[in-house]
Amino acid sequence: MLRWAVIFLIIALVAAVLGFGGIAGSAAGIAKIIFFVFLVLLVISLVMGRRKV
Repeated sequence: MLRWAVIFLIIALVAAVLGFGGIAGSAAGIAKIIFFVFLVLLVISLVMGRRKV
């Protein structure tokens, strides 16, 4: 999941350099959403893992 966030971030940076503002904004938004989903899943897995031990 984190890999996809980094990929979309790179796409956003390349699109911004090339002047594609709309695509860059969309890709950055998608990267941000994926990153926050990754963080939520990470916290959930850490909490669930500690309960089982």
